[in-house]
Amino acid sequence: MNAIAIKHNDEIIDLQTAKELGFESEQIHLDNSAESLDILRHSTAHLMAQAVKSLYPDAKFYVGPTVKEGFYYDFKTDSEIGEGDLKKIEKQMLSFAKKKYEIEKYEISMDEAKEKFKDDHLKLAVMERIPSDTVSIYKQGEFEDLCRGPHLPNIGLIRYFKLLKLAGAYLGGDSKNEMLTRIYGIAFADKESLKSHMTMLAEAEKRDHRKIGNEMNLFTFREEVGAGFPIWLPAGGRLRARLEGLLYKAHRKRGYEPVRGPEMLKSDLWKTSGHYENYGENMYFTQIDDVEFGVKPMNCVGHIKVYEDALRSYRDLPIKYFEYGVVHRHEFTGALHGLFRVREFTQDDAHIFCTTEQIEEQIIEVVDFVDKIMSTFEFDYKMMVSTKPEKAVGSDEVWEVSTQALKNAMDKNKLAYEIDEGGGAFYGPKIDIKITDAIGREWQCGTIQLDFNLPERFELEYNGENNDKIQPVMIHRAILGSFERFIGILTEHYAGEFPMFIAPTQVAIVPIADTHHGYAKELADKLIDINADSEIYDKNDSLNKRIRTAEKTRVPMLVIIGDEEVEGKTVAIRDRRTREQYNLSEDEFFKLIQTKINEVNF
Repeated sequence: MNAIAIKHNDEIIDLQTAKELGFESEQIHLDNSAESLDILRHSTAHLMAQAVKSLYPDAKFYVGPTVKEGFYYDFKTDSEIGEGDLKKIEKQMLSFAKKKYEIEKYEISMDEAKEKFKDDHLKLAVMERIPSDTVSIYKQGEFEDLCRGPHLPNIGLIRYFKLLKLAGAYLGGDSKNEMLTRIYGIAFADKESLKSHMTMLAEAEKRDHRKIGNEMNLFTFREEVGAGFPIWLPAGGRLRARLEGLLYKAHRKRGYEPVRGPEMLKSDLWKTSGHYENYGENMYFTQIDDVEFGVKPMNCVGHIKVYEDALRSYRDLPIKYFEYGVVHRHEFTGALHGLFRVREFTQDDAHIFCTTEQIEEQIIEVVDFVDKIMSTFEFDYKMMVSTKPEKAVGSDEVWEVSTQALKNAMDKNKLAYEIDEGGGAFYGPKIDIKITDAIGREWQCGTIQLDFNLPERFELEYNGENNDKIQPVMIHRAILGSFERFIGILTEHYAGEFPMFIAPTQVAIVPIADTHHGYAKELADKLIDINADSEIYDKNDSLNKRIRTAEKTRVPMLVIIGDEEVEGKTVAIRDRRTREQYNLSEDEFFKLIQTKINEVNF
């Protein structure tokens, strides 16, 4: 199998560059490995741009990177391009691929590049982001573009791809800039993988949480409220409350104390923490009495203030605080996506203050907590140890100690993990929890972050055994990540068929006639007493229509009430999960519901 690139000192280099430099290190072949797919998809993006340029000669191009979902290219053209044009572009791509143009790289100075592209404002915008005196350009046939690479040796290797959708995107992701056209695509090394991926996408479309959320009346977004600010409807509110209640009990059993910090803090605190410098572009700020305040993007500073409220002793540690903390983060409008990416969300946040000797025990306890929750929801998961990012606070020595502490905790307890270089928080390394849903998609959810830096910056301390002042270690921890995102994932994971213990409504009660409404209300009241929610479907519609309406909300269980049920104090049940119909006495019915909603204990 021929190589498509070379890996030298952990850097991926295209074959042309490797040959020029005389590198003959580890070869990368065309397959479905992450490194190979990144090169393949990057080159497919350029092939797409080449096809677009041939069909729309006035097109000018901004950037065309690979992303987790495949690749995209942003460009500008005066022509109207719609979803129906994607097939035409694909056909042109295949036509070019058959010509097997070599992909060639050359370098020129920045000044030469600016002169070369002086009439292309998008290229000039790209060059503003390049901190170098030279730029590299990749050329295939008549098409060329600024690019760092690496790329395939020729476009004839590109065979199995699909253009997925067309969208608008602001230049540089800034809504103040002009709107560009963006085309997303996917590519694989073989036909079977592409076919499997397209099947998964079709299933994902059916499970789209925005569609199901609308059908089940869970949440809504309103333009007049603002983009990225979800409104939770009663059914969604009930679902959230159930999830919150289960987690509240689980936290208390594990020794966590509930706290709550303000949603705005003086900016001086965010400067002390390092958020102002390292995370300020993601925050919202306001003025009160000529003093600047920052709306919290995280809960950690509030919990630090709780810790500072009293003198602490080594006997008190570990101290564990948790909060369902509402946070706000600035997101570009184009990045917003249902519940997955919003500007206001609620974290299942917790912070543990402990001694260095307690780090391993606390990390393992959190991992066990994660395992309990993820296995309950039938998620497979993996863990990633994420290391120091480019923007970070604290010395290299502190980062090395804290990163090694995470690895040691995992290694000593024989827990598998991968390394995500540069993926840590700005104040410390972390363990990221990545879950896999029912149709094979991977999601980033929980995180466990080890932090020596914030305790140092806020001068936190506790009295040691010899009454000496010692700095505690701070562990930041969220298991769901955010309720919004996790509920979006759950909705798609279960396709809206939530397990009864968190379903927005456990029982739909359908009285056949008005004379049966009194008994229906009596059942509904008793269900509340056992912590179960129900809805009575008694509108002036036919019985069949009311049953269909109830089923559309994906309620786990329907109860039909008629003369026989009222007289005998029984219920006629339709179980949507087991597809069974049966009758129970009232007492048997309540015991069944109570068992089902109490079967989970985190």
